[in-house]
Amino acid sequence: MYMKVAFIGLGVMGYPMAGHLKNAGHQVCVYNRNNDKALAWQKEFEGDIASTPALAAKDCDIVFACVGNDDDVRQIALGDDGIFAGLAKGSIFVDHTTASAELAIELGEIADKNGQFFLDAPVSGGQAGAENGVLTVMVGGDDAVFTKAEPVMAAFARFSQIMGPVGSGQLAKMVNQICFVNTVQGLAEGLNFAKKAGLDTDKLLDTIGKGAAGSWQMDNRGKTMCAGEFDFGFAVDWVRKDLAIAFKEAEKLGADLTITKQLDGYYQEIQANGGSRWDTSSLISRIDK
Repeated sequence: MYMKVAFIGLGVMGYPMAGHLKNAGHQVCVYNRNNDKALAWQKEFEGDIASTPALAAKDCDIVFACVGNDDDVRQIALGDDGIFAGLAKGSIFVDHTTASAELAIELGEIADKNGQFFLDAPVSGGQAGAENGVLTVMVGGDDAVFTKAEPVMAAFARFSQIMGPVGSGQLAKMVNQICFVNTVQGLAEGLNFAKKAGLDTDKLLDTIGKGAAGSWQMDNRGKTMCAGEFDFGFAVDWVRKDLAIAFKEAEKLGADLTITKQLDGYYQEIQANGGSRWDTSSLISRIDK
């Protein structure tokens, strides 16, 4: 079933995600704070653009958003020009931003009062996943609302899962970030060891990637880490933003993130040395010298 949808936020993730929706046959209207980016998207995909999030959301079945942080979400969602102001009763707001669970719960309560629906739905897969339409989506919200939104999200996602009530998607994304940065550090140390031992790292990766050590990071970043190439989509600045959200939540939960905090310190070192926009696989740069 084709729907009328909007997409708010045309960054490195949102731009291709909105494009996949248009290519799947949905009627798509976009909004971006930098209008030049919206005009470029319109030229490429022949969709519609709006001057405010509220106008983009008007008459839409689903409004998707993917912006930077909690403050950005509030800016596009609230107020006279925000998504909620334009969203019809019974329509759905799906937020793909990696943000706090606290904000997700706040937005869910606003939607309930308005007779609207809200899903917090952060994604994993990075820029490449967005461009190739193979993101993984972790969703918080009502099962019936997810069932309606999931076939539309399939335009840019290879897998979506409802994790629980509103806020659960954001909590799941925090777990994802905790796990993957620890995986990157293990890979960095292993590859540095291999190089010092004189092993052929291409052969090594092709071999151990088929065993218990295998991971997405190894398959997609192992060889580029060995080559010192870090020009990919998920920047150090962004992962530190995500980890800060997880650390705040961990304090409330009493969860131990000792090693993850140490890795955040390593990323801070990389920022200080000019690597703010490097890919998160740049953890190897600290030790591969």
